[in-house]
Amino acid sequence: MTGGLITALLLLAVLLVFLISAVKVVRQGYVYTIERFGKFTKAAEPGLHIITPFIDRIGQKVNVMEQVLDVPGQEIITRDNAMVGVDGVVFFQVLDPGKAAYEVHNLYAAIMAITTTNLRTVMGSMDLDETLSKRDEINARLLGVVDHATSPWGVKITRVEIKDIRPPVDISEAMARQMKAERLKRAEILEAEGERASRILRAEGEKQSAILKSEGQKEAAFRTAEAREREAEAEARATEAVSNAIAGSGNQAINYFIAQEYTKAVAKFADSPNAKTILFPIEATQLIGSLGGIGELMRETFGKTEGTVDTGTPLPPPQPRQRQAQPVPRRPLSEGVSVPRSGDAG
Repeated sequence: MTGGLITALLLLAVLLVFLISAVKVVRQGYVYTIERFGKFTKAAEPGLHIITPFIDRIGQKVNVMEQVLDVPGQEIITRDNAMVGVDGVVFFQVLDPGKAAYEVHNLYAAIMAITTTNLRTVMGSMDLDETLSKRDEINARLLGVVDHATSPWGVKITRVEIKDIRPPVDISEAMARQMKAERLKRAEILEAEGERASRILRAEGEKQSAILKSEGQKEAAFRTAEAREREAEAEARATEAVSNAIAGSGNQAINYFIAQEYTKAVAKFADSPNAKTILFPIEATQLIGSLGGIGELMRETFGKTEGTVDTGTPLPPPQPRQRQAQPVPRRPLSEGVSVPRSGDAG
């Protein structure tokens, strides 16, 4: 009885171990390789799988997610013999777990080695300036070369990126000086172009100003000439009228015009704002006689006889005024006659 119970318990334990060995669970993001007597038979996808215990076993646990491999810094000599330090990253994904597990030993080290060697090859064929300015081209060439080399391993290289390029210190200083000189050059060019444009605009403004000024002078000269022409025409008409008047009335018209201008000239002597006494270089009686002559001339000019008005009614002849003759002392011509101005005190 006791021996049978022990046997049953042993069989139950063996069965339990058998079941545990037969049931396998594969996690998401991984693929397990199944080996039968050491030979790869199939790849177990994520989920529950049952294998034959003691005959089949789990070989490799392959990560099929996209992975990042950091490429350490490398010292690379460019085509123009400049040494630069370069480091980068590689993104890859396992597409065929069987090949990734059995076609290459240590997949990560293999990808690292092939990436660094091709990085030296690609950047060594370029000048320093090209390596600094053509990162996209370097990335594209590396991606093509490394992906082609790793395709037999069941790996897909998705991206290759250059993280940093470190030129030598002396070259960095020379590049900084070159950049500064280039910026100063561009600044001077822009300043010169601005000054040139300013001078051109200023010259255009002066040109327009000169053109407008000359046009204004031309217009002013034209108008001045036109005014002089009209003044000359008016003077000619006035002269013609005076000539006709002289031709019609003889010396009386001449005396009238001379007396009129004489009176105007005498009136201008009183326009001085500073003098209170006016000296005339003529006799006062001459002015009075001239005024009387102007009156006689006007009566004769308008054709009216004494004692006649516009209505035709005869008037009695005017009585001559009795004026007592006063002797007028003779003075030399150098002396003048002082006539007090109206409004002056004494």
